[in-house]
Amino acid sequence: MSRYHKKLNPDLLTFLWSVIASIFSLGGLCGALIGGSMAIRLGRKGALLMNNIIAILGSILMGISFPTGMFELLIIGRFLIGINSGIGICVQPLYLGEVAPKHLRGGMAMGSSIFLTGGILTGQIIGLRELLGGETYWPLLLSSSCFPAFAQLVFLPWFPESPRYLLIDRGDELSCVKALKRFHGSLQYQMEMEDIQRECFALNGEKSKKPWQLFTDRGVRWQLITVIVMTMGQQLSGINAIYFYATYIFKQAGISAEKIPYVTLGTGACECLTALTCGLLIDCVGRRFLIVGGYLLMTLWSIVLTFSLTYQELHSWVPYVSMTSIFAFILSFGLGPGGITNTLTAELFIQSSRPAAYMIGGAISWISFFTIGMLFPFIVNGLKQYCFLVFLVECAVVAAFIFVVIPETKNKSFLEIKKEFHKLNFGRNTKEKETELYERRQLHDEF
Repeated sequence: MSRYHKKLNPDLLTFLWSVIASIFSLGGLCGALIGGSMAIRLGRKGALLMNNIIAILGSILMGISFPTGMFELLIIGRFLIGINSGIGICVQPLYLGEVAPKHLRGGMAMGSSIFLTGGILTGQIIGLRELLGGETYWPLLLSSSCFPAFAQLVFLPWFPESPRYLLIDRGDELSCVKALKRFHGSLQYQMEMEDIQRECFALNGEKSKKPWQLFTDRGVRWQLITVIVMTMGQQLSGINAIYFYATYIFKQAGISAEKIPYVTLGTGACECLTALTCGLLIDCVGRRFLIVGGYLLMTLWSIVLTFSLTYQELHSWVPYVSMTSIFAFILSFGLGPGGITNTLTAELFIQSSRPAAYMIGGAISWISFFTIGMLFPFIVNGLKQYCFLVFLVECAVVAAFIFVVIPETKNKSFLEIKKEFHKLNFGRNTKEKETELYERRQLHDEF
């Protein structure tokens, strides 16, 4: 109004709102596609540090969009924050998975999911109208994403680079030993060093692969299929439908419209709590049990929600069953696919394939996120509450696939996990290759 001195066409406003909302997903896709390359060229730590600069720039542009009256700055800022998210989701679990000892690798890799859900909950809290969600302070809300970026710029330089990256990618054994001593201590780094050396020897100087090379590499065929299925399963599991129906169900349960934003905080708290619980359990009960169990529980709650939404008005207590199912579904998602997916992506690949695998997984995730965002309104309008039958089938199929294909990766080295997939990738008639690899390892160990 102040810029054009007239009211904008409602259709134009709707279009601008759609662009501002969807440009984040496009940025996330671009970030996922460049995240792996940045991790290879700049190192894991270097990529994360550079990513913070993108976040700060995006935050500044979004913050000044309102005072300057330029919505273009808001669009560019959202796009940059999307790039920041795409790179972060790719590189952070990559770094954490590589620096962690194998008996703590699951819990440390879960750190990304724990702080991601914690950030969502924090955003929900400070986004309340009483805090920064009002008309006056929303630019401050959007620009607040610069604070975590500033914190990481200050503290991350004090941490070492990934030891696996230093030795296998750069061939810098001295820096690798220094990094391992800082991470594990001067007395306990030897075992991790031997594990990295075995992987380096097995790679035999193989360089980091490009994403398109993984599609033609028979040695990672089933690992790649697994990442694609898990990533699509995570995004298409019905978690978006849950959030879509949450407001309607809360209204049916008798909660006033003014109080629904506070009840919605409970959904964010559930995700944060289950991510933390998953981080504590993952190295005890294993990845396979948690992710298969999570999908099976989501299948169960999809059935309950279908019935409860169908008979919502039949009895006064049915809306409370729906509300309980909402929280139970979110808890099941957080315990299983919400946290385990990124952790398994780090574990299923060896050093030369891991960045490319994260680029593929990230791209699939953002494309699936964008697709479900576009199609979901039509699915809901067409199927109503029966849309959960679609998600029910999807969750059951993904659970069956994971149960049949994925081995348990708890307390196993990356080479041991690769060996687990060897029969799937090459069949059972690979005795000669296995014998040759075994003899090479024996010679290396003797040397």
